[in-house]
Amino acid sequence: MYELLDPNVIGPWIIAMAFGIFIGATPGLTATMAVALIVPISFHLDPNAGLAMIIGVSFTAIFAGDIPATYLRIPGTPASAAATLDGHELAKKGKGQSALLLDLFCSCIGGLVGVTLLILIASPLAKFALKFSDFEYFWLGVLGLSMSAFVSKGSTIKGLIAAMLGILIGTVGMDVVTGVPRYPLLESIGSVELMRGFDFIPVMIGLFGIAEVFRNVQQDTSWSDKCVPDEAGASVSETFLTIWKHKLLVLRSAVIGTFIGALPGAGADIAAWGSYGMAQKTSPNAKDFGSGIEEGVIAPTSANNAAVAGAWIPALVFGVPGDAVTAIVLGAMLMYNITPGPQLFAENSAQVQAIFSIALITQFLLLPAGFLGIKAFRLLLKLPRRLILSAVVVFSVVGAYAINNSMFDVYVMLAFGVVGFVLESKKVPLAPLILGLILGELVERKLRTGLISSGGDLTPMFTRPLCLFMIAILIGMFVSGPIAKKLKRA
Repeated sequence: MYELLDPNVIGPWIIAMAFGIFIGATPGLTATMAVALIVPISFHLDPNAGLAMIIGVSFTAIFAGDIPATYLRIPGTPASAAATLDGHELAKKGKGQSALLLDLFCSCIGGLVGVTLLILIASPLAKFALKFSDFEYFWLGVLGLSMSAFVSKGSTIKGLIAAMLGILIGTVGMDVVTGVPRYPLLESIGSVELMRGFDFIPVMIGLFGIAEVFRNVQQDTSWSDKCVPDEAGASVSETFLTIWKHKLLVLRSAVIGTFIGALPGAGADIAAWGSYGMAQKTSPNAKDFGSGIEEGVIAPTSANNAAVAGAWIPALVFGVPGDAVTAIVLGAMLMYNITPGPQLFAENSAQVQAIFSIALITQFLLLPAGFLGIKAFRLLLKLPRRLILSAVVVFSVVGAYAINNSMFDVYVMLAFGVVGFVLESKKVPLAPLILGLILGELVERKLRTGLISSGGDLTPMFTRPLCLFMIAILIGMFVSGPIAKKLKRA
């Protein structure tokens, strides 16, 4: 523990966390990108310093993505998309700083819960995660898609339409199993870029960021006004009272986030949406979700940092990356001559304890780093609307271009900005579309590879215990609404 407080460790650690705040708060620059940029620098440092930088930047980037999501309705990272629903509505009411302070503390608590579970039940939970076959992942994806439609604001039918539209958009490009072009017409017109499909980040920036700029342009407001209303000072004591009031929601969301994060390939974005959906389904204020409610901020933000910790469970115990970030981390650990797996716990327990300690301390360092990030961003928003919206467009273009160094992604972003503007004008929610784009490929790939492995037999899909459990949840989601309405009438 004491070696972690060495200036040669704590210095790079804090710098990396500040870098994570900057990357996370910049639309299009993801936590994965932040870790990828930090890793080459970390190779020249002590292994503990390098791991501290990597862990620190991953947690702070996930939180920082909620800052532009709350103030500008532009998710800084994919895991922050759920924060746009209630966080931005609170910001429009002059409560953006309060929402982000609540976000910050819930992220810290969620991270602490996730790391604690990582320490206590890493091995059993990882073994459970490895029981998921392709069919379990298929039903998990279907469950996520259905949940996104149910929790979206407005009509459930429109939510399902949006989710299906997201899946359809995700089919553009190459077949996920065979590698054959899906739409030969696209190849015939010479569009090589379309053959690789639409990247998620430019689509997300367009739907949320550019569409928001179009909405502001349409509104009859002064270009000299501030981009968000004046805010009353946020109180730390009031934030703690709010968290205490919803303590069970915080704990439940963090546990859900850790569990989903431990599933290889799931990630913090799915954890955030899953927790948001569960919170809405179990809340007496379900109808208020999406209109600016504290529970809608607490649930996803408690889950996404917990999911970051959960992704380390399969990575450390079995050497199986839980997400893209831990995939990069596994490569870095091998460069440090640290081999993840069961032997690591038996042969190098001191290194395991150091990783656990770094993850715990990072949650406490997140508080000052996040608070400074909120303050800095809020000062920027005191600038006139014309400057803020111009900066949003510039950063959106840079963020979209930086993914593949391609102008095609910039055009995709602009096109989906128009799509997002039109859909929202027709009261079609965007959240299910985003989740359809994320989960569509997972659902298709897992279904087809599962059928290949079973020789085309559909029986395991409906007979495996975990599959039956998720099918029961799915049926419950569809029948709970009508049943609840009948009971209310009775």
